[in-house]
This record gives sequence, C-alpha cells and structure tokens, in this order.
Amino acid sequence: MKAQYGILRFKKYKGPAISPIEAHNERTKEQYASNPDIDTNRSRYNLHLVQPQGRYREEADRMIAAAHCRVRKDSVRVVEALVTASPEFFKDKTNREIRAYFAYALKFLEGRQCPDTFLSAVVHMDEKTPHLHLCFVPLTADGRLSAKEIIGNRKNLVRWQDEFWQHMVKQYPELERGESASQTGREHIPPRIFKEMTQLTKQKEQLDALLVGINPFNGKSRAAEISKVLDSYIPNVARMRDQLRKYNVAFTKTAAENEKLKEKNKTLSASLDKAKEGSVLKRLEDAKLRQDYEAAVQTLNRIPKEVLDFYCQAGNREEDDRQNVNAR
Repeated sequence: MKAQYGILRFKKYKGPAISPIEAHNERTKEQYASNPDIDTNRSRYNLHLVQPQGRYREEADRMIAAAHCRVRKDSVRVVEALVTASPEFFKDKTNREIRAYFAYALKFLEGRQCPDTFLSAVVHMDEKTPHLHLCFVPLTADGRLSAKEIIGNRKNLVRWQDEFWQHMVKQYPELERGESASQTGREHIPPRIFKEMTQLTKQKEQLDALLVGINPFNGKSRAAEISKVLDSYIPNVARMRDQLRKYNVAFTKTAAENEKLKEKNKTLSASLDKAKEGSVLKRLEDAKLRQDYEAAVQTLNRIPKEVLDFYCQAGNREEDDRQNVNAR
C-alpha cells in the first residue's frame, strides 16, 4: 500500500496578487481554460468552512487599518494555507468524510492563528485531489502585520508541518510525515508544472498517433502534419526541461540513438539540445514528472530521418523568407 501523507503549504500574497487568488478560490470566473483540472460540473460540491465577509483585498485592508499597522507598499497582506493529502488517502471516502478531514485540519490552524484574521476557508472538490484554501491576514497577537513572524523561515515552516502532522495523526493514524523541504533541499513544485506536463503529454499522444505505422514510403505524406506539431512540441519539451531543472527533479540522459540523429541533422540538433539534459540531478519523489518528461523526449527519438529532414528544411525556408523580407 502506498504511503499516505497529510500536506500543509503556505503562500504569501502582496496587493496585486490578492484578487486573482480570490477569483480562483471563490470560483468567480465562468471559465478556467488555463486550469484543465477544474471540472465546473463538480464545482457545486465545493464548500466553505469559513465564509468570506467581503472581497479579500477590502477585508484585509479593513483588518490592517483596524489594527493600526505600519504597512509598506510591498507588505504581504494575505497568507494562504493549502491543506490536502495524498490522492490515495481520499480514495473511497465520502464527501462527509472529506469534509471532516478538512474541518479537523482547520482546528489546527485556528490554534496557531487567530480565527478573526481568516478571510475564507474553502474546500475544492472540483479538482483531481480535494484540498482546502485558507486565506488569512498575517496579523500577530500584538497587532503587527508580519507574515515573516507567523510563517517564519524554513526551520519554522518545518515546525509548522511537524505540528500539523502530530495533530492530524491523532485522528488519522494512517498518515505519515514526509521528508521536509529542508531535508530534501527541494523547493515545492507548483501545480502549474503538473498541468503543463499534462498538456505536453497530450501533445505527445498526438505525435505518437501520427507516428503509428510510419515508414519510408508514407513518411513524406505525414511530414507536414508532424512538422506542425513539432513547432510547439519541441519548445514545450525544452521549457519543461528548464522547469524540472529549476525544481531539482531528476531525469536521465536521452538514448544513444538520438545522438546519431543529432550528428546527421545539425539544425534539429540545436532544437533537441534544448529539449534534453545531459546531467543527472538528484533523485526526488516526483517520478511521474520525470517519467512523463522522458517519454516526451523518447517520442522525438521515434521520428524518422525523412520527416526530420522535412521539418528542418521547412525551418530553413522560413528563415530564408524572413531574411528576404528584412533585406527589402
């Protein structure tokens, strides 16, 4: 049985970022094209444990003014606590049981931060894994605005997470304490990276479908369609490589056959260099990200030489056309 973890994370928001996070949390937008994980048909199952009394920014400013705080232009006005658990933990649980989990987690947060500073606590049931967004104004017990004092440095954050696990395990003994970021040296990977990988995987599946049954006799007829996909696929693979490197996700070298392709085609080599990484970074728990990335690169290895030649020639023609336009 896979390990199950209780999860607590924090994010700080200054003035301009407060309205977008409110729009996400309170589902005030009609469409969420940038977030394919949101199933609006399930949004009716979302529930509030703390109802917002007004707009986040306005309520935050009201609390800050009432506390007579000194505020800088770049002060953190809102802190968001994200509470969730491993997907396996929620498997087969009823909505009532899921609500009870987050209500119990909220008791922990109420013991660490004055509930009067809470702006909203909403459970999202319309994404892949249920989770709680709790937004609060970081006012200290003596009335100062200080996210730094409340959340603290990395060491203090680990203490938050340790105490959160100690609280949750009393009610949910199956939960384990994962390795802290201070031990792994890893920065939290934001959800958008996983969403970008989902989009890249869809592109990979599209490319895989075009490559089914391809051979020297029919490769030329499919080359234009494959080239069109590659125009966005190669940059997306390159961007994902950079993201995985940024967040220290380990991935392996590409296949030796791809090196041969690179030697045969200098133009494609420049693109593929961006889509691959030669050094092996330290191993982390996000094996799924790593595997999906490597699968995306391996699809490039399956593209026949004739198709690659067509793709590179098309790129060269576009470059010649641009140069001719500039020369006029």
